[in-house]
Amino acid sequence: MKGKVSDEEWAIRVDLAAAYRMVAHYGWDDLIFTHLSARIPGPEHHFLLNPYQLMFEEVTASSLVKVDVQGNPVEPTPFITNPAGFTIHSAVHMAREDAHAVMHLHTPAGQAVSANEEGLMPLTQTAMLVRGDLAFHDYEGVAVDLDERERIVADLGDKGAMLLRNHGTLAVGRNVGECFVKLYFLERACQAQVMALTAGEKVSKPPQGAAELTAEQGATGLAMAANLLAWPALKRKAYRLDPSFAT
Repeated sequence: MKGKVSDEEWAIRVDLAAAYRMVAHYGWDDLIFTHLSARIPGPEHHFLLNPYQLMFEEVTASSLVKVDVQGNPVEPTPFITNPAGFTIHSAVHMAREDAHAVMHLHTPAGQAVSANEEGLMPLTQTAMLVRGDLAFHDYEGVAVDLDERERIVADLGDKGAMLLRNHGTLAVGRNVGECFVKLYFLERACQAQVMALTAGEKVSKPPQGAAELTAEQGATGLAMAANLLAWPALKRKAYRLDPSFAT
């Protein structure tokens, strides 16, 4: 595949494949299900999705499937894509010009918090950093109905992350790295909440003013840290673990 696509597209493919490998590394994958996507720059609104048949640890830059806004592969491929993945990701990519990457997971912690009536609670600094940028979408069944796209987009608004009620987590970013780091902090916040609520003791919430201040700090700090520091470090880790993702 390298040499058959632009340098810009290849770089996006490598980043997205690295994100798949890191999701697998952290144990966030759900067999072959769930999905991460990245938009290819251009007026066509093409974007990349994972081959439905592959485990996340098997995804490579070349195996990613490029689809159009109707979900059709743009180029010949032996792979298929997840219909629910197309519904969710196409909705966000089509509606948000800043949504160059979209990531959706089904982790036990993310699903548990998505089913909590209060959603993500301000129990930890991590949760407070992401709560101000968090939206919610009510469960409507397996996301194969294209009509649901409008409601997903309406509920997401201009937020950078969302809890899909009774379903899982979702993050949006201006690039793969920013999106992955948002998702990382959302998942960590969900894990901490589940642990805190199952510890058997009464939980302590911070003063409202402190929670609001932390949310404001997170609005700028996370994006900067993601782009300048965290994502390059994560890619180095991906190369150390198994550099085949970049093929």
